[in-house]
Parts: sequence; C-alpha cells; structure tokens
Amino acid sequence: MLLLSSYFFYACWDYRFLFLLIFSTLLDYYTGLKMNAVQTNRGRKFWFWLSILVNLSFLGAFKYYNFFANSFAEMLSHFGIKVSLWTIQVILPVGISFYTFHGLSYVIDIYKRKIQPVSNFIEYSVFVSFFPLLVAGPIERATHLLPQIQTKRVFTYTKAVDGLRQILWGLFKKIVIADTCADYVNYVFSNSQSLSSISLSLGALFFTFQIYCDFSGYSDIALGTARLFGIELLQNFSFPYFSRDIAEFWRRWHISLSSWFRDYLYIPLGGSKGSILLQVRNIFIIFIVSGFWHGANWTFIAWGALNAIYFLPLLLLKRNRNNIDSIAKGKWFPSRREFFGLLVTFCLTVFAWIFFRSPSIHFAFDYISGVLAAKSSPTPVMPVKALFLILIIGFLLLIEWMGREQKFALAAFGLSWRPAYRLIFYILLSLAIFQFAGSDQQFIYFQF
Repeated sequence: MLLLSSYFFYACWDYRFLFLLIFSTLLDYYTGLKMNAVQTNRGRKFWFWLSILVNLSFLGAFKYYNFFANSFAEMLSHFGIKVSLWTIQVILPVGISFYTFHGLSYVIDIYKRKIQPVSNFIEYSVFVSFFPLLVAGPIERATHLLPQIQTKRVFTYTKAVDGLRQILWGLFKKIVIADTCADYVNYVFSNSQSLSSISLSLGALFFTFQIYCDFSGYSDIALGTARLFGIELLQNFSFPYFSRDIAEFWRRWHISLSSWFRDYLYIPLGGSKGSILLQVRNIFIIFIVSGFWHGANWTFIAWGALNAIYFLPLLLLKRNRNNIDSIAKGKWFPSRREFFGLLVTFCLTVFAWIFFRSPSIHFAFDYISGVLAAKSSPTPVMPVKALFLILIIGFLLLIEWMGREQKFALAAFGLSWRPAYRLIFYILLSLAIFQFAGSDQQFIYFQF
C-alpha cells in the first residue's frame, strides 16, 4: 500500500518520470544483491561502480548537462570560437537528487559491508520512494529507515498527535510565512535596479526566512506525515538561525544532506586529518559540491565557496566544534557572547543567500552593490506587507526560541496549558493557514 501510494503520489506530478524512479530502484536493488553474492573484490567493485556511474549519469544528464554545455560554449566564445551545442529541453525530474542519494547510500553501505542487502524488493522500494520524503527529503539512510519498514508497526495515538502538531507547524511556516515572503522577495529581486538599499536589504532578509520556512516547513510536514505511519524520519533542521558560528549552522541546516556529504565524501577524502592544506582542500570540496548539488548554476557554486571561506577560520583555529549544545540551554536569554555570535552568523548567512537567490553572479554583485550604495527611494516597497512580515517573523522566532531544545518548535509548546487554551492556539494557526492559502508557490527544494 505504501509503495503504490508513493508511486501514485509521484505520478501526480508527471507519470512519465516514474520510469526513472523505478529504474533507479531496480538498479540499486539488483547491484546490492550481486555485490553480496560475488566472492571477489574485483566483482564487488564492478557492481559497485556500475551502480554509481549509472546513477550519477542520469543525475548529470538531467541536471547538469545543459550547464556544462552552455559553460563550455561560453568559454569558447571568449576565444572567438562560436559553437552551438545540443542541449536537453526537458524539465528536471522532481526529487531526482533525493532519491538518487537514497540509492547511493544503500549501495555504498553494502560495498563497505556496513549492511546486508535487502532481499524483499517491496521493502527496498518503499525505502527509496516513501512518499513523504520522495521529492524533498530528508535524505534517509538504509540503516535507519529500512529496519522501520521491515518491522511491524502499530498505530500509536500519542505519536500520531505529535505528527499532526508538526504538520500544523510546517504548514504555517510554508503557507503563512514562506509564501508571503515570496511575493515581496520576487518583486524586489525582479526590480532590484530601481529600488532603495533598505528595500534590497529587506528582500535579502525576507528570502532568508522564505527559504528556511519553505524547506523546514516541508521537512516538518514530511516528518509529521511519516509519524502517522509509525515511521521516524531523520531530523532535517534544528533551528539553524540560532547558531553561534557557521560550523554550528551547518550542523543544524539540511542535516541529512550535510551528514551525507560528511560520511560519503568528506571523511573518505581525509576529513580534518592530514596537513592544513589537505584540510582546507577538503572543506572547499565539500562546500562547493554541496552548492553544486543544489543546482547547475555558478551562483550555487559561489554560495558554497563563500560558506567554505566562512568555515575556514573555525577550522584553522580548531573552534569548529565549540558550539554543540543549544544556545542558552536551560535559560531564557543568551549571554552577550552567544548573542554576538548569533548575530554575526545570521548576517553572514543573509549575505550568502543573495548568491543563492540570484540568477547570475553578475546580478548578485549588482544586488550587493545596491545594498551598500545607500540608495534612497521616495516610495518604500509594499510597506504594509513588509511590516506584516516583520511581525509574523517575530512570532516565528519567539515560538522557535521557546522550543529550540525540542525536535520541532511545537513538540512541547503549550502542553502544560489547559486543553481548551491549547485547542484555541491550534485553531488560530489553522485559520491563518486557510486565510493565506491559495497562492501557487511551489516548494523551493522541488527544483533540486
């Protein structure tokens, strides 16, 4: 039932791309069994690299071929050579990066003898295509999700209610905050040449919360939905904007992707071992690859490289593991040092998001120049909407600050209240969701 539901869910977007999902599933299932069956290392390597290369070829063809073709043609044009390369005129299959990485982790873990291959094809297929995480994660590991799929699950009322609470908060973040921010952000980035520095700064600030509420909102919905089926998915966000340095931010932002690259790329490259030059090389590789994973554009590579530059001082001074626990743990307010670290980290993050949101590197530098130029404008951009956004972002930060030591903001929020008060709070959130629902804003990470 879960498998058929997941395939139906994916087919509702475009049934023609189901063959990619099913082919990827069959490939990794079969190569996993073959790797376990062959006795020689040469045979294991053959099946391992077959799966890796075919998976990455599909991902590269759909997601990166046009980027490389256009970049190559542009490079040749600087030498006076004009070429017209064939490009693929097809939309990117939604979620291809996510389900490809599910399969890759499974194959890599079998090759490293961390797990045994699954003999039941249905169980493995559900692991790859489980509908809550299929199109935008979190990126699950076979060691974590497969045992839950293989184990008989019994409906648990408290777990289901907890899941509904997380779904409610995810919907609020996506529909009320992210989609409302999107209207303002889209206007500012589309008219950046004629707007004031304040409007440009607000555009960057609101995009910072748009992408967080959009992606973490989806993750909340996915985790809450999975909990209705008795399945616990990996936590994907842990209040990243309350981080005191960039290292802590990346331990709290898109956790499943960060940990995937750490385990399957950073550590095999040597991690933080070896000479300083090797450590610096590994940091740049991991961040640039992470940026490139997000999309075939130089802006994503610049965004990744910028975060690597942010990370370097912490690595060189060996302070990248200084902030492990939650900020102001057990207290209402952070210390001055914690608050200063939070403020600096947040400002650096806002600046980096400008590259992420921009259509080109040239546009990003123009946008930043506009922010720094102190340009004025007689008419501010959508002042009522801007004020409203500031108020609801303040509400978001208040609720998330109070719940920052939990797995999600509403995990324990209001549980000590009288049931009637708690119900009123949930009804108000629901009314806000229905009030703002209607704008057709796709989840940002569907394009990755």
